Amino acid sequence: MQRVLDPAQIEAFAERDFPRLRLPGRRAVFSVRAQRLRQLSSSPAAGHGQSIAGYLRLMALVADAQQAALGALGLSSPSAAELERARTHGMPLLHAPSLARDGLWRGVLGQICNAVLAGEATLGGLPQQAVAACTRLLGASTDTLETQADAVLTARSEEVDAAVAPFISAALQVVWLELASRLSAPEVPSLSVPGVCPVCGALPVASIVGAERGYRYLHCPLCATAWHLERVKCSHCQATEGIGYYSIEGGPATVRAEACPSCHSYRKILYQEKDMAVEPVADDLASLALDLLMSSEGFHRASGNPLLWLAL
Repeated sequence: MQRVLDPAQIEAFAERDFPRLRLPGRRAVFSVRAQRLRQLSSSPAAGHGQSIAGYLRLMALVADAQQAALGALGLSSPSAAELERARTHGMPLLHAPSLARDGLWRGVLGQICNAVLAGEATLGGLPQQAVAACTRLLGASTDTLETQADAVLTARSEEVDAAVAPFISAALQVVWLELASRLSAPEVPSLSVPGVCPVCGALPVASIVGAERGYRYLHCPLCATAWHLERVKCSHCQATEGIGYYSIEGGPATVRAEACPSCHSYRKILYQEKDMAVEPVADDLASLALDLLMSSEGFHRASGNPLLWLAL
């Protein structure tokens, strides 16, 4: 008699062969992103205009500053009691909206803003709105910065200053990546909601399909954790019927939009078999033309990119 496995059993057997969770390393996440952003800013195949190319170069400077700040960060880890409380309540271990935030993040923000101003002074050509935003952030009060950080982490769009949000997000990424890199995969429990990061609770920015075995991982834009989700499944509502894939005619083959007719949302999906250098935050940011296409097709983004704050 042939035995038929249900989806849960298939998933359980599959997890024996590959990791369900990939935690970030500290050594090169941001420098790899910076390299990819520069590559995309100068690639004719990317199909973006000069304005977005300039923004990609700006964000490459930001990513370089993030990597430098990460190397000198001296954060304290959450206490054992905090971690146990998160497990007890079925929450992500480093739940971004509720975890006590070390004030060191503001120093990271200062480093990032100073790097942008130095880049404008030496290289020039950076978007002037971004340069002005960094100048404003360097003079902002602690209360203002913490209020904006709260709004960014809880996605309260009406309270977010869109001009400064990418730089605040960048500083917070350094902190959460540092904390996530100290965890081990067995420490991180599975959540009942597969569409959020099991480490920090953020929504994924995109997913990547691996080149060898074709497994798909969702990628967290805050702590850089990646976690497995089955293919041809909506990463927002978990529906499996009618999933469609969209791309720009003549555009890069590395990125498509995975769209769900059930919730009318989409996220981008990247393919390493087309380009091993794909990076979720960078490639999502560089493919704004695809966002315009999806909007015209009646779909909305399931979640945004932290380096470009837009209303969803």
